[in-house]
Amino acid sequence: MGTTRDPRIGIALGGGAARGLAHIPFIEAMDELGLVPHRIAGTSIGALIGSGWAAGLKGREIRGLSYEMLGTMNGLFGRLLSTQVRSMAKIFREGISIQLDPVQVVDTFTPDDMPETFQGLKIPFTCVATDFRSWHQVAFHEGALKPAVAASLAVPSLYRPVHFHETILVDGGVVNPLPLDHAAAGTDILIAIDVNGDPHAWPDGYIPTMLDIGFGSAQIMMHQLIAHMIAAYPPDLYFRPHHVNIGAHEYWRVREIIKAGEAEKDRFKREITAKVEGFIAAQRKIS
Repeated sequence: MGTTRDPRIGIALGGGAARGLAHIPFIEAMDELGLVPHRIAGTSIGALIGSGWAAGLKGREIRGLSYEMLGTMNGLFGRLLSTQVRSMAKIFREGISIQLDPVQVVDTFTPDDMPETFQGLKIPFTCVATDFRSWHQVAFHEGALKPAVAASLAVPSLYRPVHFHETILVDGGVVNPLPLDHAAAGTDILIAIDVNGDPHAWPDGYIPTMLDIGFGSAQIMMHQLIAHMIAAYPPDLYFRPHHVNIGAHEYWRVREIIKAGEAEKDRFKREITAKVEGFIAAQRKIS
């Protein structure tokens, strides 16, 4: 008689700035089903949330931290300001920059006991950044964790680029906003969580601002890149929470954003349960 095993699940957590908080209900669903990924890959906000999941945080813990840190506009901007004034010597030397330091942002928005290296994580994890010099993606899965995650979420212009491994790194969403290629290796069930969002419902007569055009253009670019990635690495399960009129920078709307993910949570649980049961049943049939 042959033996059966649980499927190895790979999950790709996409980028989408504030909209990426919708990843949280899917993590909670996995926890509630007792499922642990074999591999997690994340880009940008997906890298930040995915690294916490890989470190051993439960979905409900990530939700609690998100409410605590992002739940009010004053609280959010207070934390962001604290990353800017952390080094008085640097301020006197360089002045206050309008660009955020992504390394300090990762420090501020992750728990104190976050592992320093990829090797300290409980689940294999890969995050993707963009090499600004060569125009290629850089995938990190070993070595120092925080600089790699910081590089992955360093949205151009909003964040300073990260100087790491002798190159200049920016947001992974520039080249690979849904890293299915890195989640797929050695897995039996491949899951994609696409949080890029939906087209904005602009009112009649409204003229988008420079910020609207910048973020909206990036969202369109990511949409096209995601379509190509899905064609190259077709996921077994694909979920795209619907975000309408959620700005990329509106993290203080955390409860609304998470609610968009919750709308898909029950369907996600049903479909992943069916995939797991189908995988096990197929093994029994063969054996």
